[in-house]
Amino acid sequence: MAKFTIGFGVVLLVLGSIGFVATGSAHPTALIPAWFGLALVMLGLLARTEDARKRMLWMHIAVTVGLVGFLFPGVMAVTAYVKAYGGALARPEATEEQAVMAVVCLVFVAMCIRSFIAARRGRNTQV
Repeated sequence: MAKFTIGFGVVLLVLGSIGFVATGSAHPTALIPAWFGLALVMLGLLARTEDARKRMLWMHIAVTVGLVGFLFPGVMAVTAYVKAYGGALARPEATEEQAVMAVVCLVFVAMCIRSFIAARRGRNTQV
């Protein structure tokens, strides 16, 4: 799962970089996905250990970062779409980036939960 964490972190790094360049490099908040991606890459690297307890700790922290990366941008994107009510979005690039970040983080969290469940089932069958 550590490799997936690093992969999703790289995706968020790319998303943040593209968003920053797309806004003319004038809006540093476009780099927020990149910061989340950097955190996931670091946590993924830390999770690449043989110690199961440390790996579990780092992966639980990573899924928490992913959950926050889903909730806040997701709420902001939905709020922007609701406020627009079929009209033009106030900041379309930002809203699109928030929506993409929310989807990427949601997929990451879902994969982590699935992996955690499989690991627990595997532990229970060995006892």
